[in-house]
Amino acid sequence: MDRVTRRTILFRCGDATLVGTLDAAPGTCGVLIVSGGNELRTGAHRGMAMLAARLAAAGTPVFRYDRRGIGDSEGVDPGYAGAAPDLAAALATFRAEAAITRVVAFGNCDAATLLALEGSALGIDALVLANPWTGDEPDALPAPAAIRATYAARLRDPAQWWRLARGGVDLRKLARGVTKLLRRRVPVSALAKRVVRAVEASGATVVLATGDATALAFEEAARRLQARIDPIRLDTDSHSFARTGDLDAVEAAIRTALSSPRA
Repeated sequence: MDRVTRRTILFRCGDATLVGTLDAAPGTCGVLIVSGGNELRTGAHRGMAMLAARLAAAGTPVFRYDRRGIGDSEGVDPGYAGAAPDLAAALATFRAEAAITRVVAFGNCDAATLLALEGSALGIDALVLANPWTGDEPDALPAPAAIRATYAARLRDPAQWWRLARGGVDLRKLARGVTKLLRRRVPVSALAKRVVRAVEASGATVVLATGDATALAFEEAARRLQARIDPIRLDTDSHSFARTGDLDAVEAAIRTALSSPRA
């Protein structure tokens, strides 16, 4: 692989100076990586920095940035719901600095939600959305799909039966989980409906970690809404795709989006 040229770029979003990182490459279709939550542009365990280097070494320019109030960027963090201006500023900077004609954007968790809701309107050509966030559960417990998956895995594990026999299981928490499973289903939340329908309309590539609670909640909402979404399911419980082989699979999904005529 060729040596990657990586440089830091300062750009404006309103009154704040934001900091981004460009991994330069000669390609005219680039990848914009959008961080979720309070995660820095380097990603968990430097995963997004490594992903950017790998894509750039193969000829695809990549831009990552810290939104306002996160990492090296100035300002007050607006949260994902208020981060459309940051996304628009980063997109404009990327297009100007890398002279690209098409952009594929990748985001995980609430960054995927931001891209689903705002990406097409901002002119992003294709989306790769990992574990889209559909909102917190009102009772602070995981979504029913995540509870079912957790209980199914534990019932297959003899060690968990020994934990129960020795009193190592929080019975109150167990009872709350069982109660939630038996409770009459509540309607799909307004946010979940918006996210699922936006993902469906965008034609995005969806990547789900099969053991991740956020991914399971999204998939359950999509199923209940009968959405036409066919996700790529990765056999991992790492929300940030930090397990061995996870990043390879995410990279493959992005490369597929890059090669698509729609990208």
